[in-house]
Amino acid sequence: MKAINQIIRDLREDRDLRQSDIAAVLGTTQQHYSRCEKGESQLSTRSIIALADFYHVSTDYLLGRTDCKQGVDVLNQQIAEGYSTGRFLTDVLSLSIVGRCAVAEYLKLQLLKEEVEQKRLL
Repeated sequence: MKAINQIIRDLREDRDLRQSDIAAVLGTTQQHYSRCEKGESQLSTRSIIALADFYHVSTDYLLGRTDCKQGVDVLNQQIAEGYSTGRFLTDVLSLSIVGRCAVAEYLKLQLLKEEVEQKRLL
């Protein structure tokens, strides 16, 4: 997995932002932020959280602990009445391997059904 300095540089460049733009978000100087992108200086916990909120990614993604970019706002998103993405994920992970496989198979079938429906509408 990538190091935090590469991840924050990639996120910034993907959005065509300057180092000074991100430094302003963090309340620091462009020089300090540049050193963070080079791996010469560390970001504070507060800065990591601010970047995660700014880019709408998880802090674990920024820290290189996962390839999943989704942040807390996605986990809190309601996917059904009174049912959040985070609760759904927790419930699926609490199932046995057989149960998780059944959920995965159902999901594949549902996605296929929606794909067929989309093609029919075109």
